[in-house]
Amino acid sequence: MKTKIILAIILLFSVRAAAQISDSLNNTYKNSAEQLMIKDGKLTIGGYGQIDYNQVLNKDLKNNGVLDVHRLVMLLGYKFNDRVHFITEIEYEHVQEVYIEQAFLQFKINNYINFKGGLILTPMGIINEYHEPTTFRGVERPFIDNYIAPTTWREIGFGFTGNILDASLKYQAYMVNGFNGYDGQAKLGGANGLRKGRQKGAESFISSPNFTGKVEYYGIRGLNIGLSGYFGKTQSTLYNGIDKNDDLAMATADSSVVGVAMIGIDARYTIGGLQLKGQYYYTKLSNTKQYNEFTANGVVLNDLGSLMTGYYAEAGYNVFRSASSIKSELIPFVRYEAFNTHNTTDDNIVKNNAYNKTIITTGIDWKLTKDAALKVDMQFVKSEADQEYTKIFNAGIAVMF
Repeated sequence: MKTKIILAIILLFSVRAAAQISDSLNNTYKNSAEQLMIKDGKLTIGGYGQIDYNQVLNKDLKNNGVLDVHRLVMLLGYKFNDRVHFITEIEYEHVQEVYIEQAFLQFKINNYINFKGGLILTPMGIINEYHEPTTFRGVERPFIDNYIAPTTWREIGFGFTGNILDASLKYQAYMVNGFNGYDGQAKLGGANGLRKGRQKGAESFISSPNFTGKVEYYGIRGLNIGLSGYFGKTQSTLYNGIDKNDDLAMATADSSVVGVAMIGIDARYTIGGLQLKGQYYYTKLSNTKQYNEFTANGVVLNDLGSLMTGYYAEAGYNVFRSASSIKSELIPFVRYEAFNTHNTTDDNIVKNNAYNKTIITTGIDWKLTKDAALKVDMQFVKSEADQEYTKIFNAGIAVMF
């Protein structure tokens, strides 16, 4: 409860302080795809990457550190004309894994409406769209953006985006493919939340469409507030080829599906050298009792919870702000976050305290330029099942161009 009060105070302070500043900043925040679309020329090239060092620290045990080219992403954009763009991101993870992170066509209908179709990032929260390593504090992305909204979360779909300048509002609304909930085995559970259900546009299958959207308000200088949502059902291979009049087969297939209703609220605020950020997710899952029983491994039930929640509050300050001769930024920061994939469970599932975690991350980002940074931080991770915090040291190099 105390942490929720702290988050509310930070967000309230942000709104009240920013309300004293009247001029608006349109498009204050741009992700890599948005930056590509505003560049001149037919073909534009960009990219981002991060190289990490992670080590668990233990006073009694010696642990090896892990050095990893975590991700290297090449961005390609092609401007057919002033109204039609194609954007794609090709991602290499851990040197050996290759993914397509985005691949969409955008058509400007008028000044307020754009059509967008292809492999699209789900517009939930902050990090899923603004996931480039120079745009967030610390070496690793927040935990809640791995387990609650599983960054980088993308599916194939289509919809509309726009910017209503007079109202200082940006919006997105899409019909998209859903999570793979069942393809012969359960893909969702308490340990990993929804993360293993991402289909990523790789020969993905669809049994029912899902809706996702986001509205952002940027009418106060330095402040951006977002409200996002995702609603629908997971997908199941059991629907493929069954007789619609076979009630037993339909009931069996229905047992392999989970309903998903996710709401996200986020805020970012910058004034002078002070940088504040907060985010909250509320994810209600339905049909989980039937899903857990149907996907049971022998007598052991699957343990997907029926409610997952998570939030964080973050504060950083650029200590070089007042030194006009220094062009780089040195940003000490602290982030408190908590998430619980077993916030609520059905009566046949016992809550697992290991899934209720709090994380404190504190460190320093040295932004040599706007798009190149050196990072170092310490993370203190503890679940309700743990006696003490696990300490993790992280260091990294982050670039975007």
